[in-house]
Amino acid sequence: MDDSSLLWDDGALVTIDQRGLPHEVRELRLSTVDQVIDAIRTLAVRGAPAIGIAGAFGVVLATAAHTIEGVVDEAAVQAEADRIAAARPTAVNLAWAVRRVRAKVARGADAVLAETLDMLAEDGRVNRAAATNAADLVQRLCPDRPLRVLTHCNTGRLATSAFGTAIGTLRVLSERGAIEQVLVDETRPLLQGARLTTWELAEAGIPHRLTIDAAAAWAMASGQVDCVLVGADRVTANGDVANKIGTYGLALAARHHGIPFVVVAPESTRDPDMATGREIVVEERAAHEVIGFGGVATAPAQTEVFNPAFDVTPGELVTAVVTEDGVVHRSDAEHGTAIADTPRELRSDPPHGAAIADIARELYRRGWMPGTAGNISVRTGATAVVTGSGLSKGELTERDMVTVRVADSAPVSDHGRKPSAETTIHNAVYRTRPAQAVVHIHPPFATALATHSAVPGVLSAVRITDYELIKGLGGSDPAAADIPVFPNWPDVPRIGADIERYLLDHPDALPVLFIAGHGITAWGDNLPQARDRAECLEALCELVSRTGSPAAFGPRDDVLEIGLT
Repeated sequence: MDDSSLLWDDGALVTIDQRGLPHEVRELRLSTVDQVIDAIRTLAVRGAPAIGIAGAFGVVLATAAHTIEGVVDEAAVQAEADRIAAARPTAVNLAWAVRRVRAKVARGADAVLAETLDMLAEDGRVNRAAATNAADLVQRLCPDRPLRVLTHCNTGRLATSAFGTAIGTLRVLSERGAIEQVLVDETRPLLQGARLTTWELAEAGIPHRLTIDAAAAWAMASGQVDCVLVGADRVTANGDVANKIGTYGLALAARHHGIPFVVVAPESTRDPDMATGREIVVEERAAHEVIGFGGVATAPAQTEVFNPAFDVTPGELVTAVVTEDGVVHRSDAEHGTAIADTPRELRSDPPHGAAIADIARELYRRGWMPGTAGNISVRTGATAVVTGSGLSKGELTERDMVTVRVADSAPVSDHGRKPSAETTIHNAVYRTRPAQAVVHIHPPFATALATHSAVPGVLSAVRITDYELIKGLGGSDPAAADIPVFPNWPDVPRIGADIERYLLDHPDALPVLFIAGHGITAWGDNLPQARDRAECLEALCELVSRTGSPAAFGPRDDVLEIGLT
C-alpha cells in the first residue's frame, strides 16, 4: 500500500492487518460492522486516528446494510453506531468520528461515505501540519545539533491514516537532516514499537535502535536522549494526556533529566469536555497478552494480571501538546519562567489568537468593526477561539480571546475575558457546517441593505443577480445569490437557534447571511476565506445601493415553518 493505511474499495474498508507485522504484510478487507468492530478490538486496526476513521467507515457499512429501497432504518444504524463507538473506550477519536458521520445517516450511505472520505483526506493534511509544527518546536527547544529522539508505541501511518503524528514529526525532522538516531521503546506487552515503529522507520530510511521499555530512563540519564516524542489517545481540557501504557513513566524520567517531552496529536484527540485525566476510562485488556506472547507461555497459566492498555500523564509533566493548530498546551513550570518570558511558540495563548487580532484590527480600520462591535472566531476541534466581549477591535491582542465549547458555548479558557455575545451564532455555524472560521461584522452597505429588506419577526431574504462578484460568495450559482435575513432578537441565543435550524434545513445555503440591523456573518474553510466572503458580500451590497441594480426582497415562504415568528 502507499502512504495511506486505510482505503475504501468497492464497498469495503481495506487496510493492513497490523497483527501480522513486521514479518507479514497482509491485506485486511472489512465489509461488515462486526468485522470492523473485531478489527478494532483485536488491534488489527489500532491508533486513535486510525480507529476513528475505521469506525466512521463502519457507520457507512451499517447505513448501507440497513437501507431498503432507498429508505434508511435510522434507529438500526444508530444502534450499530453505538456499538462501534464503544469498541475501545479510551481514545476519544473513535467516538468523535462516529459522532461526526452519524449526523449524515438520514441522507443515506453515500452521504455518510462522502463525509468519511472527507475525514480521511483531512487526516493526512492534519497530521502533516501537526508534525511540521512539532518539528519546528523541537528544533527551537533543541537547536544546533542532530537529535537523538526517544519515541514510544506506534504513531505513524499505521496509527493514523497517513503520515503520522510523532513519527510524522520524525519524518519531517529527518527530511531536514536533523535526526541522528531514534531510540524506539519496544512497548510492552504487544510490542507496537518493536513490530510496527521499527518497520515504519526502516521504510522511511530513518536511523533507529530498538530498546526495552525499562532502559528508557537509563538512556536519558546516560545522555542518549535529547527529546521524547509521543502521540496521544485523548488530551483533556487541562492538558492531561492518555497514551499507551508506559508514557507516564517516560514523562517522569524526562522531567527529572530536564528533557523536553512533546505530545503530537490532531485536534480531534483533544477532549475539552473532559476537565482532567481523572475522568478518563482506562481500558484494561486480557491476561493472555501479559502471561505469554506469540503462543509461548511466559508465566504460570493462573497468574493474575494487571494489564491497562493506557496510562494518563499529568499536564504539568508535558512540555507541549502540539496539533495542526500549533502549541495548544504547555507546562508553565517546564522552564520555571512566566508566560511573558517564554517564546511565543510555548505560550498558552489560544491558537489563532494573533491571526484573529490582526484581521480584527484591519476590519476596524475599515470601519466594519466600529468600537466594540463585531467578532471573529476560529474552530479548534470541539472548541472555538472567539474574540472577547466589550473590547475595542482596534486594540485587540492575541490575549483577548476566549476558548469556548462548540457544543454549548461554555468557556473552557478565558484569560479573564467573556466571550462575545454572538458566540452562539458562530457555534450555530460550526455545529451545522464543516467551517473552520466565522467572521461577524457591521459593514455599512450590507447592514443597511439587510435592515431595509427585513420583515419584522419573519425570516426574509435578499436576492442579488448578475454580478461577477457573486462567485466570491462560494455558492453553486454564479449568477444569483439568495441571502437570508434573520430577525434581530434582543436575545442573541435565539438568533443563533434560528440560524442553526435554517442551516440544518438548507444544506446548500450560501456561507453568508444577514441579521437585520446587526450586520453580516460569513464563514469558510479558514480565516482569510471567511473574511473574503464577508468583503465580497459588502461589495455586492454597495453595488446594489449605488447603482440601483435589481435586488429582490421579501419573506422566505420556504422557511417559515422553522418558527421564526
